Amino acid sequence: MIDVSILKEEVLYTAILLLVLFALNRLLKSAIRRFGKNSAINMNSRKIIFYLTNLFFYILAFAGISLIWGVNLEDFSLFFTSVLAIVGIGFVAQWSILSNLTASVILFFSHPLRLGNRVRVLDKDFDWTGRVVDITAFYLFMRTDDGRTITIPTNLVIQKGIEILNDDINDDINGSEEIIET
Repeated sequence: MIDVSILKEEVLYTAILLLVLFALNRLLKSAIRRFGKNSAINMNSRKIIFYLTNLFFYILAFAGISLIWGVNLEDFSLFFTSVLAIVGIGFVAQWSILSNLTASVILFFSHPLRLGNRVRVLDKDFDWTGRVVDITAFYLFMRTDDGRTITIPTNLVIQKGIEILNDDINDDINGSEEIIET
């Protein structure tokens, strides 16, 4: 027979865990929202980070609730490593998905590239210079000087490098662009 006092403890611990995770999730989202607004990052890029933080907190909640309700740690670790192995095999087959998502997170938090920047892609085969129109989870959209719209995978933006050019219109007209950052 089930002991009611133990059941009450498990329900209480579960409620406390969910409240703590919910509060941490809200705090983290407000910090990301502030960082995004201060850094002039568009809402689509912030949504990607919100989805990833939700996924992280769902995994934490699942692991915490499983342990609270008495799932054997060995069984849980076996299940978790099996899921990771399956996901890992899937990502090896689609490595570009993971690398593009990771590159989007890096672009969001630590890269000086912003919407509207005039940039040059540093590539020996192509000479792309233009304005950044949008940055999504997988692609950077750029309108080139000759009017074309090109999409560049975000992992290539990190790998190839982007030269951020001066936004002053007079410099663009005179053709003497000054490099701000590389």
